[in-house]
Amino acid sequence: MDKTGMDRYYRFSSYLKERFGCYVYKIGVDAGFSCPNRDGTLSGEGCIFCDNRAFSFNTRFPDRSIEAQIREGMEFGRKRYGAKKFMVYFQAYTNTYAPADSLKKRYDIVKNFKNIVGIAIGTRPDCVNEEILALIESYSADYEVWVEYGLQSIHAKTLQVINRNHTYQDFLHAIELTRGRNIKICVHVIIGLPGEGEKEVLQTAREVGRLGLQGIKIHPLHVVKGTRLEDMYKKGEYKPLTREEYVDLTVKFLEYLPPGLVIQRISADCPAELLVAPEWIAKKKEVLNKIEERLKEKNTFQGRLFSFRE
Repeated sequence: MDKTGMDRYYRFSSYLKERFGCYVYKIGVDAGFSCPNRDGTLSGEGCIFCDNRAFSFNTRFPDRSIEAQIREGMEFGRKRYGAKKFMVYFQAYTNTYAPADSLKKRYDIVKNFKNIVGIAIGTRPDCVNEEILALIESYSADYEVWVEYGLQSIHAKTLQVINRNHTYQDFLHAIELTRGRNIKICVHVIIGLPGEGEKEVLQTAREVGRLGLQGIKIHPLHVVKGTRLEDMYKKGEYKPLTREEYVDLTVKFLEYLPPGLVIQRISADCPAELLVAPEWIAKKKEVLNKIEERLKEKNTFQGRLFSFRE
C-alpha cells in the first residue's frame, strides 16, 4: 500500500472497488428486530449511548417495509454516487435476535433484487449460535457476507459502565464460532467511552488487531438526546472528546491495526435534531480530513506499530 495521501489507511470503499470493480453502495436497513439489552431480557434500558435513530436513517420510519428500504436505497445510491452494485446492511438493533426461520424470511428479501453483491448483518456477540451462523453462511454462495459484532471496548469495567451486558469473552466466543466459515468479520469499537483514556483505547486497538479479523468500524462517542449519556453529560459526569483528541487517538489506533484490516468507518453520523454534543460530530468531512492530515504530518499509517506480540 502506498503510504501517501488517501492510502494511509485501508478504506472500505477501496476494498469494495478492488473486490467488485466498481463503486458499491451500502444500504442500511431496519428489519424490525429488537435487542435483548432493551426488551428486558438483559436490560430494559439499553446501552447508555443508544438511540438507533441517530445512526440508522430507516429507523426513523418504522412502517416502511424492507423491500421499500432496499428499493429506495438503491435509487439513492445510483443518483448520488453512480453506484452499480449494492450491499444490504441489516443495521438497526440486533439483527440475529430471532429464531433462524424468522431470520431467513427477512434475509431472503435481498434475493428479490438484482445487483446486490453483499449482505452485512449487525449484531451483538452474545446473539449468535451455530444454527444462526450456518444460516448466514448459506448466503455466501451468492453474496459476500459480513457479520458486524458490536464490541465497543475490551475492558470489563467500561462494558459495565455503558450497560453493554456482554463481556469481551462473549465476543471472543462469537469470533471462534464464526471463524472458519465463509463469513467476513467486522468489529465495532468506540473511542471516548467514559473512564477510558489513551492507555485503554490503545489496549483495545492492540487486542482486536491481533484477532485476524477482516474489518473494523471506529466510532467517536457522542451524546444523543434522550439517552442516559445525555443525563451524565448534563450532570457533568461525562465530558466528550474534543475533535483534536479524537483525531489524535484515532491516528494512534490505526497504527496498531494490521495493514490488511479494512477500515469501514472512522467517523459518526447523527441528525442535528438529535445531537447534543460535541458539535464537531456534525462536520464529518472535516473530521476525516483532519485524520488524513494528521497521518501525513506524522508520516505514519495503518499498521506502522502492528505486531502479533507485545
